[in-house]
Amino acid sequence: MKFYLIGGDFGIDRLVAGQGEIPRPGPGQVLVRMKAASLNYRDLLVIEGKYSRKLHLPLVPLSDGTGEVVETGDGVSLWKQGDRVAGTFFQEWLSGEITPGASLSALGGAINGVLAEYVVFDQQGLVSIPGHLSFEEGATLPCAALTAWHALSVTGIRPGSTVLTLGTGGVSIFSLQFARLAGARVLSTTGSESKEGRLKETGAAEVINYRKEPDWDRRALELTDGRGVDLVVEVGGAGTLGKSLNAVRMSGHISLIGVLTGSTGEVNPLPAVMKSLSLHGIYVGSREMFAEMNRAIELHHMRPVIDSVFPFSEAKAALRHLQGGSHFGKVVISF
Repeated sequence: MKFYLIGGDFGIDRLVAGQGEIPRPGPGQVLVRMKAASLNYRDLLVIEGKYSRKLHLPLVPLSDGTGEVVETGDGVSLWKQGDRVAGTFFQEWLSGEITPGASLSALGGAINGVLAEYVVFDQQGLVSIPGHLSFEEGATLPCAALTAWHALSVTGIRPGSTVLTLGTGGVSIFSLQFARLAGARVLSTTGSESKEGRLKETGAAEVINYRKEPDWDRRALELTDGRGVDLVVEVGGAGTLGKSLNAVRMSGHISLIGVLTGSTGEVNPLPAVMKSLSLHGIYVGSREMFAEMNRAIELHHMRPVIDSVFPFSEAKAALRHLQGGSHFGKVVISF
């Protein structure tokens, strides 16, 4: 069985569950029996038609999933039956810098995704999942975790650095966890009193409630004695970037990731110039980065934070839960 968009109007209600023959792997390909998938904000944009109206339909959505290898095609040397694997977000970004063609191999967008019981991958479009993680935990890694890993690794975060994370979605929680592994001090924002304690339990040194303190950027400055943070993991977009520019220190870094507050709006670029800031656009990561991240996760026995797990038959309910915004960490579908 698989879920797919059939065209016409976009939306969660347009997802259709259907049967089909189990695909067979060709040369260099691997057939994976999917065990779990996790949701990202991008998946909502895709399903609602806000990501691109030019998607090739019908389309199987979702980019992040794990499973077990059940069959390999001719010439496959990297995998064998029974291996526990995760698909890479970009099937064709293996290492080095991203290329224009990489975006044409993104699961759940440019090509079919993983909301299906069986998926065929190229053998290089898979990585092993850390041995101590369940399939559900491993399914949280391909997009959100790797984006967070990339966001921190390109900015030279080290012990004693200060990192500011925004909200309690998957990327932000993984950024908090990875920053703590690196020995950094983490400031986190939330609009929910109930989530303040959970952020501290996860490792945040200070939590700023932006509903109580709308000028959360000024509070971040106060908490760093006016210096500013070394890195902001910016998932909000146009609606929060101005405050992030204010919260970061001279010669600091902003990793630009999300559009949770929208993709349009005016942002004054002068602070970036006057502060000599580095702004890095982060678009997930390569297979090489994924393998590197998994080694670190396994070394530290780090466990992803999962908000909730839905059965495969309730995929639409899982998407609506993500849409509601009450989650803390990742929303997962178990097959």
